[in-house]
Amino acid sequence: MPAAAGSTIFASAVLAAVALAGLASPASAQITIPSTNGRVQVQQNDLQTLQNRVQRQQFQQQQQQYRAQDRVIVQQPAPVVPQVRPSCQTQIIGSTAVSTCR
Repeated sequence: MPAAAGSTIFASAVLAAVALAGLASPASAQITIPSTNGRVQVQQNDLQTLQNRVQRQQFQQQQQQYRAQDRVIVQQPAPVVPQVRPSCQTQIIGSTAVSTCR
């Protein structure tokens, strides 16, 4: 497993444990999280750092997806719309020209 995936999984596990614990404790609190390597002590500010890192990664992934979608979407040319011109007839009555358009 790549290191980035491992750290993302660990960060997600930490955030999930914090969410389940419902932390409302002071900034100096410590949390013990069971892991495969034993028990891990995590400081509150470390949790905030991990949360920020995960949010930043998610934001960057979303931006990459948006950019990929923008590259795929090709601008369609404007449709050619025929213009209807009125049929005008010009009649000469005496010395004046009269136009009747329908």
